[in-house]
Amino acid sequence: YVVLTSKHHEGYTLWPSTYSYSWNSVDVGSHRDLLDELTKAVRAAGLRMGYYYSLLEWYNPLYIRDKAANFETTFYSDNKAQPELRELVEKYKPDIVWSDGEWEANDTYWKSREFLTWLYNVSPVRDEVVANDRWGSKLLCKHGDFYTCVDRYNPGVLQPHKWENAMTIDKRTWGYRGNAKLEEYMSSYELIVTLVQTISCGGNILINVGPTKEGTIIPIYQERLLDLGKWLNINGEAIYSSSPWEVQNDTLNETWYTAKGKAVYAICLNWPRNRTYDLGSAAKLFASKSTTVELLGYGSVE
Repeated sequence: YVVLTSKHHEGYTLWPSTYSYSWNSVDVGSHRDLLDELTKAVRAAGLRMGYYYSLLEWYNPLYIRDKAANFETTFYSDNKAQPELRELVEKYKPDIVWSDGEWEANDTYWKSREFLTWLYNVSPVRDEVVANDRWGSKLLCKHGDFYTCVDRYNPGVLQPHKWENAMTIDKRTWGYRGNAKLEEYMSSYELIVTLVQTISCGGNILINVGPTKEGTIIPIYQERLLDLGKWLNINGEAIYSSSPWEVQNDTLNETWYTAKGKAVYAICLNWPRNRTYDLGSAAKLFASKSTTVELLGYGSVE
């Protein structure tokens, strides 16, 4: 799936929002409905589409007014956030609603319960849509189809509830930085390690790249994603449609496990110097004479 930032904290929308006059991508900037264009392209590629939506807006006078009143008034949530979010769902029918910008006010102010009740019972996507856990202050990791908990959440152990690691290739920020240094980007190896750790512990991974103001993806992001794709071309069997195994990682070395059907995948993240890899957690699998070993991309191993 792909998740696009439909609106961030400054309030600019990537679709011609009825509630964001002269501050959207059709009225100002590209003069294109970017949400519609990308959604069609993503779905044509067989992927699901989600939208990130910031509940708060830093500079909106109605939000500033409610904040000054300690959120005892709801001018902004009643007249901007709620109707705009419903318009987004009704017009573009997302598979994922990825809320953010919730932390300054509680769910009562945001009218999150009312929105989610509508989303799951009345909206045009009620039968398939999923939503995250960012719907009010102090609600992270408590309510949602999947938990995001904190940015770059990677617990390293199996979680009881479905979760997502929303992370950035740029280690410092989510947006594009023209002054970023090479060492401030994750290496391709670090990206693969993060992916493997996340999947082994039952999570999804949402990899953020910040485009330039022209909408282009800079070469270093392209390289990282292409390198990850090359790795997945060989090892994707251990990732896609997999489930956590009874053990997530091996204490003997940097190995993480996944499973699918009767197969157990040991994802070894370091090549052994002596060309021998010890798998302590998987040793019991070899009690059966029917156990075989294959190296993905190469076939059977004697």
